[in-house]
Amino acid sequence: MSIHRPFSTSAATEEVLVSLTPEDAGWEWTGLRVVRLSPGRPVRLETGPSEVFVLPLRGSLGVEVSHVDRAGSTEAKFDLDGRGSVFSAVTDFAYVGRDSVVTLLSDRVAEVALPAARCATRLEARYGAAADVPVETRGAGSASRQVNNFGVPGVWDHAEKLVCCELITPPGNWSSYPPHKHDASEPCEVVNEEIYYYRIAGSDQVTPSDEGFGYHRTYTGPEHLAAGLAPIDETLEVRDHDVVVVPHGYHGPCMAAPGYPMYYLNAMAGPADERAMAFCDDPAHAWLRGSWDDQPIDPRCPVTSADGRADGLVPSYDTEHSKDVDHPHTGHSKDVEDAR
Repeated sequence: MSIHRPFSTSAATEEVLVSLTPEDAGWEWTGLRVVRLSPGRPVRLETGPSEVFVLPLRGSLGVEVSHVDRAGSTEAKFDLDGRGSVFSAVTDFAYVGRDSVVTLLSDRVAEVALPAARCATRLEARYGAAADVPVETRGAGSASRQVNNFGVPGVWDHAEKLVCCELITPPGNWSSYPPHKHDASEPCEVVNEEIYYYRIAGSDQVTPSDEGFGYHRTYTGPEHLAAGLAPIDETLEVRDHDVVVVPHGYHGPCMAAPGYPMYYLNAMAGPADERAMAFCDDPAHAWLRGSWDDQPIDPRCPVTSADGRADGLVPSYDTEHSKDVDHPHTGHSKDVEDAR
């Protein structure tokens, strides 16, 4: 089975753009759902046995949380100040525990990612502010990229299993480089299943579009064979809304084609008692990190912050308001399957 889950307009519904459970991925812990909100139309979902982040990809929204056994009694409410697109700003977000009912509502078209991880303990819902998200520029030269560390250990510790971050790779640059792994092969200390959820901007550099593309590489080595892990050797063309699942192996580079910025949401979880992002570089390429000391950082990084883009670009659909408001306000909820 391929690790690539290309986006399918025929499989997507009006509300659900991406749906990936651990069972779909063939593993135990990590999942992802991406939903689209129509103006004034609430979407209700259950988290099931998973904790989730509620991460606006496009638009702002309200979030209401209750326990699944007390669905009529609200535990928490948050207003998330979102963004025009993943290429335009860092966003607010929320954490929601397992066994919860979540209602999402926006007065404009919105897209929301709900990365998920199976867990044992139900933690209370909490709000995360965009202004508190550390924005890091990693690498140098053509390997420069932006990392938004909104849900990683040491920054966000209110989670049992789930680890998340966002990356923006400028056109023509490489990220997830040098290739690295976090699996059961030597000498890794932490095992994590990882999801890459891709968005690719079009020619305006900020509006996600199906015209652009990039590449994702995942492969295994002799150490994986020795650990009894199945061989993987895939170099994949990825487009907007595509998902790649990484059960094990070296992942990287992720390559943004010239002209087309690349975004991906990384979601990971594993069996360890403590959340960690520990990784092991492919020893054949680990020397590259030292080479960055003598290279300048790409001046396009960081691309965004909580205040927006440094260059002031806005998504084309943010300048065409009719695309966001010309929808019926039905005023009723639409149930969506568990975000497990």
